[in-house]
Amino acid sequence: MASQVRTIERSTGRTVGQWAEVVAAAGLEKHGQIVSFLKTEHGLTHGNANTLAHRIRESSGDGPPSDAELLDAQYRGAKAALRPIYDEVVLVATGLGDDVTVAVKKTGVSLRRKKQFALVEAPSAKRLQLGFNLRGVAPTDRLRAMTGMCTHATDLTDVGDVDDLVAGWLRAAYDGAG
Repeated sequence: MASQVRTIERSTGRTVGQWAEVVAAAGLEKHGQIVSFLKTEHGLTHGNANTLAHRIRESSGDGPPSDAELLDAQYRGAKAALRPIYDEVVLVATGLGDDVTVAVKKTGVSLRRKKQFALVEAPSAKRLQLGFNLRGVAPTDRLRAMTGMCTHATDLTDVGDVDDLVAGWLRAAYDGAG
């Protein structure tokens, strides 16, 4: 991204700070508005406008939310009771190896090694869904088959649901992602 910013600054003759002033003068704050403005009013490509919008918002303190803010939003209100279950899943997953990355997104948390091996989501206030990449594993009463990024999933409604069986599925998925 730093290389792209340098290229944008060279090609436009303006620094990110100068672009921030242009955007502020236009009274724009939202990411999509900034991108649209830079494309339509200044002829930037979508990629360059998007990169500049990110940098402008980061420098103004109005950048993307932190991981903690994203997690708080996922487990707010009626879903707050699910947070201890999430914490237990992440504790087990990060105990699998030093190479586990916890990637917090807007609607879920990806557990990664060289690639994603599990996905934690709170689709309702009553359950947490833990998806796994377990190619070739037969479904069971607790482990249902899925399509998409995760091949299997299980529902967790209590911290006690993060048992040896779930830990074993996490281990198998982790091993398969290495």
